[in-house]
Amino acid sequence: MGASLSSLTENESTANGRPGLGDIPENCVACVFMYLTPPEICNLARINHAFRGAASSDAVWDSKLPSNYRHLLDVLPHRIYDGLSKKDIFAFLSRPVPFDDGNKEVWLDRISGRICMSISTKAMLITSGEDRRHWNWFPTEESRFHVVAYCQQVWWFEVSGSVKFPFPPDIYTLTFRVHLGKFYKRLGRRFCNFEHTHGWDLGPVRYELFTSDGKHAVSEYSIHDSDQDDASANIKRGNWIEYKVGEFIVSRSDPATEVRFSMKQIDCTHSKGGLCVDSVLITPSDLKARRRKGVSKYQ
Repeated sequence: MGASLSSLTENESTANGRPGLGDIPENCVACVFMYLTPPEICNLARINHAFRGAASSDAVWDSKLPSNYRHLLDVLPHRIYDGLSKKDIFAFLSRPVPFDDGNKEVWLDRISGRICMSISTKAMLITSGEDRRHWNWFPTEESRFHVVAYCQQVWWFEVSGSVKFPFPPDIYTLTFRVHLGKFYKRLGRRFCNFEHTHGWDLGPVRYELFTSDGKHAVSEYSIHDSDQDDASANIKRGNWIEYKVGEFIVSRSDPATEVRFSMKQIDCTHSKGGLCVDSVLITPSDLKARRRKGVSKYQ
């Protein structure tokens, strides 16, 4: 079997006259590659010259890029991508592309070529965020933006933001990434401090999103403080948690879709604190399975 596979991958026909993979025309290989994922294409490119040539074809990679991929390039200096092939553009956009002073990032999923986005808390509005008695910032490698907002103690908790972007047509999910307690490293080990963690068990946090075309989603979750996994929510104390706000549908890229989102707990009968807020993540809804927590409703 090994010998047969070896002969099939040779560029020339086999000695007994039977055709090998090297005899397949490059344009035919390119047509097949259009139905494969980028990792599959890159793996097959190692087989022979025809496969390598097809794997570099602009026609193949144009089918993997979103229809409005140039909007992603528009946030970059032209000199960075001038003269790049479609394959190189895909590889470039598969890495996070920062914009809005580096407080937002957009990238292509390497398997599907679909757009994902992350928005730092630095790009959001935080009620009393300038008052160091209530909020402060600390650097960490656990955030893609290398800094997170830490709520020490507030009565009115509200974090909100927005983004306007020509998202390709798709169904997207928006989530907040938060962490109960303050974490730090000592002698290479990770520790969490829950000294200021309080008040979150006394009422749910409300999450909302609005889009420029009238979509509205609302979710409410209680932020748990548990020493062990919760059977229904799989929440573990000291870990980052993604709370799903809701979904929104984009039917066309032009005009650009504006998304406004918020996270709030404004019951002023009690204070709350000891919570890190890192970012908001926007991804295609079926890109990965997400575990739903709490009660969610979509309007």
